[in-house]
Amino acid sequence: MVVELDMVILTLVMICAVGAIWVKDLLGAAILFGAYSFMLCLLWAIMGAVDVAFTEASVGAGVSTVFMVAAVFRTSRRTKD
Repeated sequence: MVVELDMVILTLVMICAVGAIWVKDLLGAAILFGAYSFMLCLLWAIMGAVDVAFTEASVGAGVSTVFMVAAVFRTSRRTKD
């Protein structure tokens, strides 16, 4: 059962990573990077590295996502792409 859960979460990590690269919108990319960090947090917790999972959740999925979204909202779009 654990192997199937690992594979599902790893698939979601890959989808978030590819989606963050391919998306054209900066806000969408920032949100996908946050989801990527959260999925990695789950993967670390399943592997038993709870301290790394906690750090990834607080820094990767929490603080850096908030900073990226705040930076996107503080900038203005110059082109109509």
